[in-house]
Amino acid sequence: MKLYFSSGSCGLATQIALREARQKFELVAVDFKSKTTIEGDYYKVSPKGFIPALKLDDGDTITEGVVILQWIADNNPHSELLPAFGTRARYTALEWLNFIATDLHKSFAVLFSPFVDQASKTKFAEGNLTSKFEYLETHLASNNYLMGSTFSAADGYLYNVMCWPGRVGVDISKYGAIREFMARMEKRPTVIASLKAEGLEIVKCMDGVRN
Repeated sequence: MKLYFSSGSCGLATQIALREARQKFELVAVDFKSKTTIEGDYYKVSPKGFIPALKLDDGDTITEGVVILQWIADNNPHSELLPAFGTRARYTALEWLNFIATDLHKSFAVLFSPFVDQASKTKFAEGNLTSKFEYLETHLASNNYLMGSTFSAADGYLYNVMCWPGRVGVDISKYGAIREFMARMEKRPTVIASLKAEGLEIVKCMDGVRN
């Protein structure tokens, strides 16, 4: 398999999941500006031009991070990345994945946009992200992971997104439970390996999270 990614972007969650599932894969870096890789035109891999994209061994390609995470979980049930089909816990996990994708990830996309001025970004963060952080803080204050005491694919995605506040000038140092969650995640061998593979350092990923 090949995972198409860009360092520090949203492909980190997929890489963590693949490592948790003990899958062999090749990392292919995508240049955001030119939409190219060492293989050439990235649009030939993913017509949408977004990452991540996972090219399977049979040549088929899956896009959309949340869908890729579900595919990895469903094809590697031994990894227990998601609860079993049909269980209430399964839908709880999907709730978390969708919350991260639609409420957190997309909100951060606004803060990364070059088309929005800094004053507007600050106002947007205060009005749209604060309540989400408070929701997470309350939940994580009594749970080690999103699903309670058990790691899931949703945790890798949350970790991925919560590495971004420092990059966009959002201070979340007051959220102790979130900080503890991030520190807990960074003890997992799969997270350490994934950060190293992308050329990232834990201390940089935690900027804006630590005091």
